Amino acid sequence: MVDILHRVGMQSTTVDEVYAALTTIEGLSGWWATDTKGQTEVGGILEFRFIPGGFDMLVRELVPGKRVLWEVVDGPPEWIGTTVRWDLSQVGDWAIVLFAHEGWSEPVEFMYHCSTKWATFLVSLKQLVETGKGAPEPYDLQVSEWH
Repeated sequence: MVDILHRVGMQSTTVDEVYAALTTIEGLSGWWATDTKGQTEVGGILEFRFIPGGFDMLVRELVPGKRVLWEVVDGPPEWIGTTVRWDLSQVGDWAIVLFAHEGWSEPVEFMYHCSTKWATFLVSLKQLVETGKGAPEPYDLQVSEWH
């Protein structure tokens, strides 16, 4: 198994703002996919739709201000059964996000693309929290034919 790992800090904010951006439909649609719907509580399914397709995430764990954990239950075959984890901490004036998309069976080319896209969306999350405006799909940075 292989994982995608990233770390990003958001200045002049609290982890509560980041947590809200990860656990509300308004927050999620403000930095990841404008077409987001579903249930945000533990056991709920979040539906993210993009131009080339979409993902359904089962909300597995929510620890306010600390952790968000999803399991991919529908989407590209490489994603099914993987987990997406957000660990949050406050370090001075910085809210720190440790991001992990875990459980890939092998480092296929699509994983490289997804790693780059996760990085761009983490920057979008940072922009949303710091400025109030992110760059969710379809306004995101395009990095290849996979969008």
